[in-house]
Amino acid sequence: MTDDDKPMNRRKFFRAGLAELLKPLSKAARPLEQLAHQIGKLEDLPATPARREQPAPEIRKPQNTVSYSAYAGGLVAAFDPGSEHALRPPGARDEQDFRNICSRCGNCVHACPVHAIQLDHSGTRGAGVPFIDPDVSACVMCDGMPCMTHCPSSAILSIAREEVDMGTAAWHEHQCVRTTQGEDCTMCVDHCPVGPAALELVGNAIVVKEAGCTGCGYCQQSCPTTPKSITVMPKSKRDAVPAD
Repeated sequence: MTDDDKPMNRRKFFRAGLAELLKPLSKAARPLEQLAHQIGKLEDLPATPARREQPAPEIRKPQNTVSYSAYAGGLVAAFDPGSEHALRPPGARDEQDFRNICSRCGNCVHACPVHAIQLDHSGTRGAGVPFIDPDVSACVMCDGMPCMTHCPSSAILSIAREEVDMGTAAWHEHQCVRTTQGEDCTMCVDHCPVGPAALELVGNAIVVKEAGCTGCGYCQQSCPTTPKSITVMPKSKRDAVPAD
């Protein structure tokens, strides 16, 4: 080796040694670079729009006197939670608004003290938004109705008890044991949480007072016959039926 080669070798040796010393620092810096890259991606995402408060609609109870028993051929048959129309929680907005505004959070389901409100996220039952199946567990019109106060989206409104309109009950005389067996059954009347303002025994007939009936379904749940002798037509289905 010549004397001219010695300085060059020393420089190569120094650079090689320095590179070895910096390797751990380079490896440690890679995760920080990746993290900075991911944060940059998050900053580029559009901001989530704030939820707008929905205006409360006018609450209107049905005032007509049409007998829904006339539609017993199918419109007031036992509730089918998989059908187009479903029994919704008390205070629920009109059907389409309820479906559009409901966030599917399940707060009303957890707040219901009698577990009457159900939610099927698959959409198979109740169109994917909260519903009530009175054959399983009906609304009891409980004090305070916490389903209303726990709804964060205003799909369920906080309204007075007398303004609740989930649907309308209909008595099917031809199926009732009072008619078919001559029994003095009054289970639907006895269990109605609203009382005589909604359901009353007049002579041998069960009379549904439409202005007072909330459509809670407790009469249907209490009925001992199969098929049920009293059923609830959900509001959306009832309002689609033209009055005579």
